[in-house]
Amino acid sequence: MGVLELTVISVAFFLAAILYSSVGHAGASAYLAVMALAGIAPEIMKPSALVLNLFVATIGAIQFYRAGHFNWYLLWPFAITSVPFAFIGGAVKLPGETYKVLVGLVLVFAAIRLLWQRFMTPRTDSAINPPRLRSSLIAGALIGGLAGLTGTGGGIFLTPLLVLTRWADPKGASGISPAFILVNSLAGLLGTGWNDIKLPPDFLIWCVAVVAGGTVGSYFGSKRLGSQSMRMLLAVVLLVAGAKLIARV
Repeated sequence: MGVLELTVISVAFFLAAILYSSVGHAGASAYLAVMALAGIAPEIMKPSALVLNLFVATIGAIQFYRAGHFNWYLLWPFAITSVPFAFIGGAVKLPGETYKVLVGLVLVFAAIRLLWQRFMTPRTDSAINPPRLRSSLIAGALIGGLAGLTGTGGGIFLTPLLVLTRWADPKGASGISPAFILVNSLAGLLGTGWNDIKLPPDFLIWCVAVVAGGTVGSYFGSKRLGSQSMRMLLAVVLLVAGAKLIARV
């Protein structure tokens, strides 16, 4: 990997980490998008995104906990079923073409979510109703399985689900997302198997970039750092990368 390409990828990871961590996410879908555009092999994309997620999600979980936005009682029913399914999903070795399609669809979903962000703000006249235990367990299993398969932490699915169903307000959803992403990313990585984890030679530089971005973004998370133009730009990148993956099949 040349110096210019490494610099571009690292800067993109840094900006993505800022944007995603500001809303309680770790940025796996953005990292996958950047790697897809850079032509990085699928067997490297998945474990790389999961490891990067671990760094950013850990920082985010600590920051949102310190800010008083963490809710254990909302998190645990989702996590208890998502973790084993994320492990199983991580152990599944999908054919390269199938993986590209699945990741492409996840990236497109993430892009649509960013573009529709303003519509996900709950109405002030609608009360928050915590989910039933059965609903949380089922949703956790589904999100965990998809997270493990694609190499994401599942936050891009959990947060909009919580907000749209009125199971939590945006701040409450962002408060538990980092911890949810952390445990699922770890489970997915363990499911992949240590012998199958392939990371690029310059991966340490990527880690430094996302740690720096995650620290900045999560610190200012309560202010929802990140302009609408940045969200639009990131959404376009996700759409292009997702379409690129699907079109190559």
